[in-house]
Amino acid sequence: MASSSDDDNDFIILTITNSNQFEENSVSDQDLFLSATDISSWDLPSILTFSTLRVQAHRTRLIEQSSYFHGMLSWSFSESRLDHISIEWELEAFVNILKCLYGCSVDVTFDNFLNFYEGALYFGVKILLEKCKTWFLEVVSSTVPSQMQLDDLIYIWNFGFKHANDYLPELCTSYLAKNFMWAVSCKSFVDVPYRLLQDCVKHPHLTIQNEMHLSDALFMWIDASTKDLNKMENNCTDILKQIRLSLLPLWFAAGKRRNCHYTKLVDESIASVFKLLKISPAGSLRFLEGGDLKDFRIRVTEYSKKLNLSSCPQITSAILLLSLLPSLNCTDSMLRSSVKQLLTKLESLERDPYLISQGLLPMLSFEAVEEVDISKCDKLHLRAAIECFSMSFPSLKILKAAYLLNFSISFLRQLVLKCPAICEVDLAVDVSPIILEVSNNSLTSGVRLVDVSPLHTSKVRLSNITKLTLEGRTELCDSDLLYIAKFCINLQHLNLNGCTTLTDVGMSNLLHRCLRLKSILVCHTTFGLNSVLALCSDFHGYDNTSTQISVSLAFNIQTLHIGDCKCVDETSLLKLLSETQMLKSLCLRDTHITDRALCSIHGSSLEMLDVSNTMVSREALTHIISGNPGLKCLRVKGCRNLFEYKSNAAMGEFSYLNSCGEVEIALGKTCRLQEISLGWGFSHFSMEALKPAITSLRKLTVGLGASLGEAALTELPSTCPFLESIALYFQVISDIIIVNILESLRNLQVLALCYCFGDISFVAFKFYMPNLRKLQLERVSPWMTNEDLVILTQSFPNLAEFSLLGCQHLNSDSQQIISHGWPGLLSIHLEECGKITANGVSSLLECVALEDLLLRHTVRLSFLLIFPKSQHLGHGIQRSFIQDAASKMPLLRRVSLDLCDASDGYFDIPPLRMTKRVIYAL
Repeated sequence: MASSSDDDNDFIILTITNSNQFEENSVSDQDLFLSATDISSWDLPSILTFSTLRVQAHRTRLIEQSSYFHGMLSWSFSESRLDHISIEWELEAFVNILKCLYGCSVDVTFDNFLNFYEGALYFGVKILLEKCKTWFLEVVSSTVPSQMQLDDLIYIWNFGFKHANDYLPELCTSYLAKNFMWAVSCKSFVDVPYRLLQDCVKHPHLTIQNEMHLSDALFMWIDASTKDLNKMENNCTDILKQIRLSLLPLWFAAGKRRNCHYTKLVDESIASVFKLLKISPAGSLRFLEGGDLKDFRIRVTEYSKKLNLSSCPQITSAILLLSLLPSLNCTDSMLRSSVKQLLTKLESLERDPYLISQGLLPMLSFEAVEEVDISKCDKLHLRAAIECFSMSFPSLKILKAAYLLNFSISFLRQLVLKCPAICEVDLAVDVSPIILEVSNNSLTSGVRLVDVSPLHTSKVRLSNITKLTLEGRTELCDSDLLYIAKFCINLQHLNLNGCTTLTDVGMSNLLHRCLRLKSILVCHTTFGLNSVLALCSDFHGYDNTSTQISVSLAFNIQTLHIGDCKCVDETSLLKLLSETQMLKSLCLRDTHITDRALCSIHGSSLEMLDVSNTMVSREALTHIISGNPGLKCLRVKGCRNLFEYKSNAAMGEFSYLNSCGEVEIALGKTCRLQEISLGWGFSHFSMEALKPAITSLRKLTVGLGASLGEAALTELPSTCPFLESIALYFQVISDIIIVNILESLRNLQVLALCYCFGDISFVAFKFYMPNLRKLQLERVSPWMTNEDLVILTQSFPNLAEFSLLGCQHLNSDSQQIISHGWPGLLSIHLEECGKITANGVSSLLECVALEDLLLRHTVRLSFLLIFPKSQHLGHGIQRSFIQDAASKMPLLRRVSLDLCDASDGYFDIPPLRMTKRVIYAL
């Protein structure tokens, strides 16, 4: 407020004309006269209805609080003797400036910040300027980026840069660097000025999950700004130099090869990756011999919450350690010597797990990091990684280490001891196609091992692990499960899918101990009667009101996946399912489930139900659907009892009974599905009844026994406009259907056409689909030529998985088309595809990021049948192929070959140390 010391006779009239005249039709032409003495009671909305405001203000206060008015009114300028000053400014901003001059409170927001800041600078109002700076500093210091829109940030930076104000650009750059992942997800990221982006990627606080996100962001920005970049002298060379090429995921670098603008860059990245792969653990110490180590340092900042190193086989203990130390470029030789010493000890942890001293090196601590993904990092020593995590990531909660083979149960023990905050661990591997027999002797021997193993007699530290994924770990034994049960007392989610060496007794022992389990995934295991009894046995506990209750573990189970568990009979399933009340996700595929057992489920919370390849009937399925309105995923492919027909044995005739059954009607009335897999008993009439349930469908699989017809498939894009995955088996298709799907479903990521009938041409595939990641064409394109293959590479440039079956007109040149068209492929399946490998495998080896490779009957089967084996030797896949593939494809995990395709009639099996990560089937 105006102080009593102000001279009441020392007044000056300020005439403010609104500089924003875009609302002239709603603004009065009259002037409004106000006194600054009453400024605290001014009604701003009413004031803004006038185009001109005349204010009687105190000359002394203006001079004291504003350097602009101080310079104008207190010196010997002609204006200093005036009693009237005219100002053209944005009216709302100037009114708030006056309020600030008179000590009134002013609220700074995103909408008025720049107006206030510009006015404070122009009129020299220090109080308002500091208020704006304080407010903006609080905004950019926030850990919640959604408080500010990227457009606002760009606008503020442009203002600061234009007015040569370093304060705003520096804060904007720092904020963008800390929240780079958020910025990349915004549509306006491509509008970020080059200078701002350049300063951001050089900023020490640049926070990304991995180097791929930075590269992808820069590539996207450059592609969107190509026209403007032609005018730039540096042509973005400087900004691309900031990418640490040695740390890019292999599949990402390989996939960018097809872009001619980045070929040189990604080739350098791939060469650097393979150079690192050739370095032995002992050779990794050469990093410390000199030179700049910046390009080998993983980006971790104090703001990092997630670190994703997956699919980076070049990552070693040395690279991880160097990334968690202060920069070594300017340090003395003593520190480098200490680093060498620690690296040597880290690599020796397998022999002596207690060598590391916490104070040996000045390890940096990143307390914000909560999640680390080291999946597919085969060269990273697991124990050494845990030592590094324990010293630098004290808040680590989630560790993903999938597809790593150097695993033992003692690793979990070390993880619990070193990283006590860990609550989620993923150690999954591929489920082996080889089914291992579990003998009756192992039912007891596995348990007895607990008493003799020194690991289990040592003191056990209880862990906070609530979610543990061990899918595919065939090295697990029953004693390991008992150890897990001892220290994972908080376990709620357990995934043992494909752990075929575990016994039913071993799993039941674990279930007896882990009483907090809510999610059990044990598909393709020996899960049987003992495990069912363990789930159904009562245990004593307390409810939310501290009242003692006696319930079974099955009562609280929310996720139960027991698909392909042949040891569970009908009686056991009935007992188990009748105990459940809270089920949300249930998988019973390939089991002995009966209608009675299925209908015994009492709950109404099911969201996912998989009864594929079972004998359930329409009546039972309808009962479950009607009682679970929240169902989002239904898989009933292969259920023959859903097909209702009548037969005339004398005439040999069969006819379908219902045009539309109870299942479809129930789904249409109660559910809103996101995924459906159907087969027997579903027709084009079914799709009409299903329409209300599938308007938000994301994934559709149509299998054997279903007959949707051309009309239903043609209307599919309009019926299900959000589809991302389509798989059609044994359906009648045509060019019209393919065109409608590709033209309308622009977000389609998976397209599988298998064993379908009808006449289709590759003209139908001439639609650019950059989002398509998986293409599967099996027995639908026998006439495919290399020219057709080129069309596919042009239409679907970003494929990660490609599968062909029965394309007899392809030849050796097809390899180059595939490898050059899709250099970043992760999976290739080629079966009965002409003579693709008649001259061996060469170009396909250029797909360096491959993880899965199947080549069967690709030397032209008819050729092999006509000529004796002795006459066709020399034609086909080279016998050293497995070793060649393992050395040139560091991520390769699965190889399937046929001996009839071998040039010498057999394949060399290399030493285990060279292919220990590869599962190959001959």
